[in-house]
Amino acid sequence: MSDERQLLDLVADNSRGILAAVTSAGYPHLTNVLYVWDAEDRVARISTTADRVKGRILRRDPRAALHVSGSHFWSYAVAEGDADVSEVATAPGDAACRELLEVHSAFYGESVDEPAFFAQMIDARRLVVRLRVRRLYGVLLDTPPGT
Repeated sequence: MSDERQLLDLVADNSRGILAAVTSAGYPHLTNVLYVWDAEDRVARISTTADRVKGRILRRDPRAALHVSGSHFWSYAVAEGDADVSEVATAPGDAACRELLEVHSAFYGESVDEPAFFAQMIDARRLVVRLRVRRLYGVLLDTPPGT
């Protein structure tokens, strides 16, 4: 088992993961996501739309986990916690639009036409999922077993 600092470093050094939420039937719902890590608050922020399954599930049941792969198959971290979901972007420059701008800027750069970006977020009914990490576990091996 790896120590928490190493696991946090893996999560912080990446932006791609698999988000797992719990369906009403009790099964996991898994989806590939891009995320922005806030190390100070231990929060992974994910942009999605109000109509996507993950947003609907997390509004009903906030339990979630983010799986982040390491450098090989036998190396990974899982960040578990409760997620909250922002309001849907509805007006140019509202709180949801501003947070979405932060998240998207982390991936695509800060040079953006804000009015066009806000219009796109509103049209897509985008929002932000914030996974507040309470527990970490995983395995971080330098090399895969048997090599």
